Amino acid sequence: MVHVSNMTGAILPAQQVAEAARQVGAKVLLDCCQSTPHMPINVEQLGADWIVGSGHKMCGPTGIGFLWGRELLDQMPPFQGGGEMIENVFLDHSTYAPAPCRFEAGTPMIAEAVGMGAAVDYLTSLGMDNVHNHERELGGYLYDRLSRVNRVQIYGPPPSRPRAALCAFNVEGIHATDISMFLDQDGVAVRSGHHCTQPLHQQLSIGASSRASLYIYNTAAEVDKFIEALESTIKIFD
Repeated sequence: MVHVSNMTGAILPAQQVAEAARQVGAKVLLDCCQSTPHMPINVEQLGADWIVGSGHKMCGPTGIGFLWGRELLDQMPPFQGGGEMIENVFLDHSTYAPAPCRFEAGTPMIAEAVGMGAAVDYLTSLGMDNVHNHERELGGYLYDRLSRVNRVQIYGPPPSRPRAALCAFNVEGIHATDISMFLDQDGVAVRSGHHCTQPLHQQLSIGASSRASLYIYNTAAEVDKFIEALESTIKIFD
């Protein structure tokens, strides 16, 4: 399951789900790509058996991420062979190194790993509580301003409930792709499409949506610029 939806922004009750899963003997793999860059994460409290995250969403390089796991990692077979992941080789079988080496066959992505480590150090120096507090305040401001724009529908819970600093939305009568293209001409970057959540869009009976996302470097002034550009775009289609 995902910890934070990158479409609705909802922060899901991962700890309660993990506890319920444990009671029936199920295992939980928690996708924290949308939470680790934005808020403090305590893997012991979350209770998942595996946690995954991506480097590029936390100011690091592309093409690298992390897998955290409990003792189950040493019971899992490797998915590819190569150097450094073998413990012993015999004519009829091989034994594998303990985790994490068994999952890191061949020459590692050295530059990417160093870059991701630097990104972790950078976020740690900022303090994840500070990052989360900044995003929570700015995300609430974004939601409030966007909700006041005529013909706009925002998806996901209100700021009074746990949610991330992003807003997926549609403007009545205007396709999401048109919204993003016209905003781009005003120097505002939003994403349009399914956001890798096509089944969720189908469940909401919408073909696509636009998404405005905030991070540590964004400001209230930039939110204001986004709203001004969006209102100007809507007027073009009126």
